[in-house]
Amino acid sequence: MAGPTLRGVPKPVPHAPLAERLRPHSLAEVVGQQHLLGEGMPLRIAFESGQPHSCILWGPPGTGKTTIARLMADAFDAQFISISAVLGGVKDIRDAVEAATRARDGLEQRRTIVFVDEVHRFNKSQQDAFLPHVESGLFTFIGATTENPSFEVNSALLSRAAVYVLQPLAEDDLARIVGKAQAIGAVPPLEEAARDRLIAYADGDARRLLNTLETLAVAAAKEQLGEVTDAWLLKVLGERMRRYDKGGEQFYDTISALHKSVRGSDPDASLYWFVRMLDGGADPRYMARRLVRMASEDIGLADPRALRLALDAAETYERLGSPEGELALAECVVYLAIAPKSNAVYTAFNEAKAFVRKDGTRPVPMHLRNAPTKLMKDLDYGKGYRYAHDEEGGFAAGETYFPEGMPAPTFYRPVDRGLELRIGEKLRELQARNAQER
Repeated sequence: MAGPTLRGVPKPVPHAPLAERLRPHSLAEVVGQQHLLGEGMPLRIAFESGQPHSCILWGPPGTGKTTIARLMADAFDAQFISISAVLGGVKDIRDAVEAATRARDGLEQRRTIVFVDEVHRFNKSQQDAFLPHVESGLFTFIGATTENPSFEVNSALLSRAAVYVLQPLAEDDLARIVGKAQAIGAVPPLEEAARDRLIAYADGDARRLLNTLETLAVAAAKEQLGEVTDAWLLKVLGERMRRYDKGGEQFYDTISALHKSVRGSDPDASLYWFVRMLDGGADPRYMARRLVRMASEDIGLADPRALRLALDAAETYERLGSPEGELALAECVVYLAIAPKSNAVYTAFNEAKAFVRKDGTRPVPMHLRNAPTKLMKDLDYGKGYRYAHDEEGGFAAGETYFPEGMPAPTFYRPVDRGLELRIGEKLRELQARNAQER
């Protein structure tokens, strides 16, 4: 089990990894995150206040979470204790508490910042272990996470820490990092197309960019290249891989974007997000299930063919597999996007569930009960039931199907689009016939 490490901001040394050699030593050197670190922005104000506070740094990998925590410790001349939630446990928390106590009670009376990387990996009891010490002010807690803290961090700890959202680095930010690496001679000259490919390959992740630059520098030195060309870079990197967390926040954000694009009847945006998910490694079978859901929730009876098409697309994928079967899913995405929209059935279903949860258990009216035995018939089960097929137009006008004494609610309200336009007309006709007979 890895114990906590006590460290200040490291000094660059020639043999250190490139990420360490380029790690900022002041806020002015930080690349990106200006919405937090720029003049008048929240974290800049916190640095300038002289009073550190507990916080959660939430953002994708390689966006500067660890760097900001280290800079905060340096700014406040605080002892910096780093714990990895992946490898650590309660013992490491106890060790950190003891180290913080010694620093507070020692001759220098130093503050302590406890930095927990991947804090979402700690369970509830491990997260709770920080609470009394955060409350007492023994140390300032900084958690770093790539997952939504609303779901992954205990509410008690979350209420004691400000949440700062870090963004993926922009292309200009990544270009600045490449320039810094070149300025210290860490990488050979780069062809402009090669630099652009590297930046796209990093996909907003500074650590990924630096690690790739370091790997390329070694490979280029072995081949004694004077310049890294795009053709050579493509040969070394292979097909460009993209950052995509199939179980995390980005995954659910992207499926949400696809769903909303379909609902918004934009086939191009729908295809874009669909391909983004496939390109990122999403399981096409999962995508097929989501398309079935969209057909039910957002199209419904405005176009009942949509559900059948979604099921056919899922079956086609099962028969063909990837990549051929993905075309059937893409066809379904476009169809769902351009189909008339209605959530009338979805809304009706939810309203009916809510009504039944609040309402009492009303008895089934006698005329609607089944009477398979003589005793049940003698007890008037099914008595007075009107068989709709024997009525004019196959409709028993005036008949009631709700429990006795229950006001008839209206759950299903068809929209004036697609097939539901005709369904609405039919319902109004039947309601008029009911009104004449009651």
